[in-house]
Amino acid sequence: MKKIILSLLIISFCIQLKAQESDKSIYLFSYFKNNGQDGLHLAYSRDGLKWEALKNDQSFLKPEVSKDKLMRDPCIIRGGDGNFHMVWTVSWTDKTIGYAWSKDLVNWSQQVAIPVMAKEEGARNCWAPEITYDAKKKQYMIYWATTITGKFPETFSEKDNGYNHRMYYTLTKDFKSFSPIKLLYDPGFNVIDATILKEGKKWVMFVKDETREPAQKNLKIAYSKKLTGPYTSASKPFTGNYWAEGPTAYKNGDNWIVYFDKYTLKQYGALSSKDLINWDDISSQISLPKGTRHGSILKISEQELKTLMQP
Repeated sequence: MKKIILSLLIISFCIQLKAQESDKSIYLFSYFKNNGQDGLHLAYSRDGLKWEALKNDQSFLKPEVSKDKLMRDPCIIRGGDGNFHMVWTVSWTDKTIGYAWSKDLVNWSQQVAIPVMAKEEGARNCWAPEITYDAKKKQYMIYWATTITGKFPETFSEKDNGYNHRMYYTLTKDFKSFSPIKLLYDPGFNVIDATILKEGKKWVMFVKDETREPAQKNLKIAYSKKLTGPYTSASKPFTGNYWAEGPTAYKNGDNWIVYFDKYTLKQYGALSSKDLINWDDISSQISLPKGTRHGSILKISEQELKTLMQP
């Protein structure tokens, strides 16, 4: 009897161990290089710190939409349908953003240009779009930064080519029909590069203060009870004495990890925090493929990684 019980315990342990191994997530970093002309690049990590480029750092998807045919700032999430959904910046001056979806991150749907700001005559751009899924409402929010000529004159500056961004959004359940465009965030300064995640019952927004005079160029945080806002005033900067942009965040256990592009230094940085107030600089602990620019981080399975690694 003791042998039978011992055998059953061993079998149970093996099953649990196998289940744990199958549940282990891999971190995937989507990014672009240079001006985004060659498309989507992907890298993976098992610890969320050391990243290795996939496909010899060649593009997984070449851009096809817009006059400029760029694929900058690729943001990929796993949707409520289990598929991967991606948006990106298609051009420096278009009023559209790019969209495509995939089941395996290798084979992608036809690329679509979503004309989010087409009705805004004074819109100059649509930059750094992102997607966040609201599981409770079973819908997606796509949001991006746009400068509309003549709006928000109180923060206008001739510097940075006169760009004066605010965050805008649209809602969709199927990426075919979209709600009217609305203002998502006006913090009283030139704002760009928002990324939003759920933390308990609240939504956390990481943003870049793009103010040029006097220069800010740093990252801040705002909160909301609803994905669509209203969001609180922005916090004090949590990045240091350097220009930062393109934050992407994820939870590693109890720790928040925020990656960002130290673009004037041509290097990446990372900060860690348990409470989103006190931050530790872990930039010396990370490594990414050479030339990595502005992207997003998500979790994938071991099997999905194997698919990505196939020749």
